[in-house]
Amino acid sequence: MDKANAVVGIDVSKKKLDVALLIDGKIKSKVVENTAAGHKLLLDWLDKSKVARQMLHVCMEATGVYYEPVAYALHDAGIKVSVINPGCVKGFSQSENLRNKTDGVDAALIARYAVAMTPALWAPAPLEQRQLRAWSLRVQALKDIRQQEHNRLEVHDITGMEDVAEHVKQHIDWLDDEIGKLEKDIDDHIDRHPGLKHDADLITSIPGIGSTTVARILGQLGDIRRFDSAKSFAAFLGVTPKLRSSGTSLRGRTMISRTGSTSMRAALYMPSLVASRHNPIMQRFSARLLANGMAKKAVIIAVMHKLAHLIYGVIRTGKPFDANYLAKGLAIQDGI
Repeated sequence: MDKANAVVGIDVSKKKLDVALLIDGKIKSKVVENTAAGHKLLLDWLDKSKVARQMLHVCMEATGVYYEPVAYALHDAGIKVSVINPGCVKGFSQSENLRNKTDGVDAALIARYAVAMTPALWAPAPLEQRQLRAWSLRVQALKDIRQQEHNRLEVHDITGMEDVAEHVKQHIDWLDDEIGKLEKDIDDHIDRHPGLKHDADLITSIPGIGSTTVARILGQLGDIRRFDSAKSFAAFLGVTPKLRSSGTSLRGRTMISRTGSTSMRAALYMPSLVASRHNPIMQRFSARLLANGMAKKAVIIAVMHKLAHLIYGVIRTGKPFDANYLAKGLAIQDGI
């Protein structure tokens, strides 16, 4: 390690950033606020290290949305940035047998992780994708509230609270109107951006996937072409098999890894149910698994995995879904 390749680890929280600059095996620490003023102070401090910005490599964990402002500020300043899965850092910490956990210790740990693992560089999402993500998450939030209100309505109906039930109904009607308006705005947003429109048309050509799911996929995942293969895409979503087998004593049940986005797996669950009934490939696939004795929920997960492969396939080939073209290749593997 030398000044030509300095690494910076940042432990991100809502209000502050704990920074560790690793040069020549030595750590220099700094704490700044997670604000625009704090980001400028961080850049000034890094400049004083006498390391050119283009030679710095900053690494941080993906902690909700709190990492985004500093990641964008550093990227715009010409600094290389990596955003990593917190689970990777946790595993690295266990490999070092660390007993203490503080924000400063975590920042130094992230810096050492970056040196050892050289994580891939992070690229900021285009503005249209970030806007789509925000609106699609807003729609999902309103749908969650609507479901909660439906549950309350049932309770009030059972207990005879008619006045309260009527108030809940009015709120549900308002939510229906707002959701409808937002979904139309999302469709218009996709139509205004040729790249989003092209990918949306390709994904919706797959039976079982509608416009709402497409908005969440494109908003949260961005350009699917950045994945090297369908397997890596499915692994990112967390729908790949997780085997538990070791020696003669451990024979655990195979499960999905769940290492990816919980939100995206939830978004693909209902489309997988629909696809298992109406998508010709998925229909035959799920029927074969059920006939082999697989549990119904496990079948849906297997369909979800295959659906991820279909999404990747239509995007990478640039061709709409074709059951005759894809059926033969997808029938080769039947496992989840």
